[in-house]
Amino acid sequence: MRLIGAGLPRTATMTQKIALEKLGASPCYHMANVMGDLDVVPVWQDAFLGRRNWESIFGGFEATVDWPGAFFYRELMDAYPEAKVLLSVRDGASWERSMANTIWGTFYGDMLVHDLSEAWGRVDTRWANYINLMKSMWQESGLLGDEFDTPGSGKMAEAMERYNEEVKRTVPADRLVVWTPSDGWGPLCEALDVPVPDEPLPHVNDTKGYGLKIVDLAMGALQDWRSGEPENTGVI
Repeated sequence: MRLIGAGLPRTATMTQKIALEKLGASPCYHMANVMGDLDVVPVWQDAFLGRRNWESIFGGFEATVDWPGAFFYRELMDAYPEAKVLLSVRDGASWERSMANTIWGTFYGDMLVHDLSEAWGRVDTRWANYINLMKSMWQESGLLGDEFDTPGSGKMAEAMERYNEEVKRTVPADRLVVWTPSDGWGPLCEALDVPVPDEPLPHVNDTKGYGLKIVDLAMGALQDWRSGEPENTGVI
């Protein structure tokens, strides 16, 4: 493991994954790996409960960004003492708005992705277990409240800022890389000790794409259930 992402979801983590893999830190683990293979959820449930075998998860991976890996950045720092720690940041208010339209909305919102997620969980216990694990992790982190903690109050933005400051206090300065997409390739290349590519940093704005992925995968699972076929969540 060469790089551990401590940045929260909705901080350009898919851009990071693509960029890091272009720089040779490949493959890079991401939440998409979990959503594309829900059979790995029990391993993450074990990790959340303290039964951690990082090599069983990250064997063969050279980097990890986004959750669930970022939730365990402290433990991963100890497990991989040579790895740099990447903290991706963004404005708190814009992060809260992005969360409202994606992750918070899937858990609690009055929106289509929430309804489809609930229906998917009723026909596929793997998805139900995934959602329960994610809710538990978010609540444990103090970053995301229950259904009554409505986006727009500023509470999530404040919690994000507290989290970022905690990471900065926790990670030794010589291991920490604080980054936003506007910083470009430079900090990532320095962290990995590789040259800067002669191409633009990839840019992925997946707020809309997030909802479409949930819709497509949920509809596929519901169609399989209706047809009496084996559960198949597909691959993102």
